[in-house]
Amino acid sequence: MSYDLLQRRRTILRNFPVAGHLRYLLEAFGPELRQYIVTSNNEERPFSRDQRRWIDACSEGKPNVFAFGTDDEMEAVESLVIIKHSPFPAPAPAGGEPGSAPDYAIAASKVLGAMHRRRHAFRPESVVNLSGMSYGSLSPVAVEALNRGARLAGCLHNTGEGGLASAHCNGGELVFQIGTGYFGCRDEHGRFSLERLRERVQQAPVRAIEVKLSQGAKPGLGGLLPAVKVTPEIAAIRCVPAGQDCVSPPAHSAFSDVDGLIEFVETIAQDTGLPVGVKSAVGETGFWETLAERMARTGGGPDFVTVDGGEGGTGAAPLAFADHVALPFKLGFARVYSTFARAGLADDVVFAGSGRLGFPDAALFAFALGCDLINVGREAMLAIGCIQAQRCHTGRCPTGVATQSRWLMHGLDPELKSNRAAGYVVAFRAELLALARSCGVAHPALVTPGHIEVVSERYGSAPLAEIFGYQPSWPVGSTTPRPERGPADARSAG
Repeated sequence: MSYDLLQRRRTILRNFPVAGHLRYLLEAFGPELRQYIVTSNNEERPFSRDQRRWIDACSEGKPNVFAFGTDDEMEAVESLVIIKHSPFPAPAPAGGEPGSAPDYAIAASKVLGAMHRRRHAFRPESVVNLSGMSYGSLSPVAVEALNRGARLAGCLHNTGEGGLASAHCNGGELVFQIGTGYFGCRDEHGRFSLERLRERVQQAPVRAIEVKLSQGAKPGLGGLLPAVKVTPEIAAIRCVPAGQDCVSPPAHSAFSDVDGLIEFVETIAQDTGLPVGVKSAVGETGFWETLAERMARTGGGPDFVTVDGGEGGTGAAPLAFADHVALPFKLGFARVYSTFARAGLADDVVFAGSGRLGFPDAALFAFALGCDLINVGREAMLAIGCIQAQRCHTGRCPTGVATQSRWLMHGLDPELKSNRAAGYVVAFRAELLALARSCGVAHPALVTPGHIEVVSERYGSAPLAEIFGYQPSWPVGSTTPRPERGPADARSAG
């Protein structure tokens, strides 16, 4: 037991040395037990046991392959996504073997901020990045582990709407998220402050800014950080009272319509020089149609659009909101992309997707729909030790990931867990690239709707373009990744 209390590899064993061994023993015999009792590998939710095993293997650098074929009933399903491989797969880059360095770094096919010629436009070095998970909702050690992991994997780390803390400053490059509470960039009255935003951006390696309109877990509801998590440190970072519930309003106070949003985005971009985007779940489509129309007419607006699926869930939410508000990612993203494609903007705007996309097959589907980037949230939490206990909102997360309890946090070693976070992202990118190559293309951005087919019951099937109404003239899958482009890219823009 004394060894368990001192070791740093397993948080559960460090915090709960007796019960932890029982858990891992049961987990070890799980596949055999589930042949006769309990649940199958694909029944647990929101992430199945097979999915969690894959993340765990990736994060630890272990083999992430599964033996004896699939355990899915492939001829008795409501719908099944099939990736249509090519008989002539694309080769790996010269001098690179599968799983080697070329697989570790898949740069984005588009330059973030090039559309509006932002001063600090740049090409993201990774198509897989860490989604917004706020400091406060997550523990400081979890945020530090994720940021260190982002540095090791060469990907971006979204701060979430909880402001920017010292835990975010461990080498990982950042996307600073502005939520409805304006935490980290608000004045003493809770209103947005451009001056304070400028100060925060100058204090850390912030590469882009994201204005959050809503998130998949609770769109239209706002957010709440329970009083038990509002420590003096978090209160100082967010500019709110300590020990009291911290509320994010449902809507922004700095703007109230599409024209106001565009003006807000342009004000921030012109002041900071950074690419500025918006993040939202998808409900009624009138907002997106108006946004695309105004952007096409005025030439202003967000540089990137992050679409969060209704299945997203790093935030706790009432059951009705979690189950019934906002479209799931595939439907929501397809409607947004279609709107921008019809307006002639799809080739210029950078599209990011989030909402249970942290697996290669789901990510490839998203790229086939038109995504340029993928953001992962809960999957990254699983990589650093989350066991899906679903106690995120209670402050009693047993793995120290989503708590402010010093006792529970002490079991999570940020240095070791950062290697797991990086290992997950690297292995994810390698397998994503392998899937793209199996389709005969060299980059996920070159995957088209024609590479995906959906099989339904009674042997029915339909191609992706037909299901979502995509037109052959739309640019999805036609954006060829190009070399750096001089001053349009931050690596040369400085």
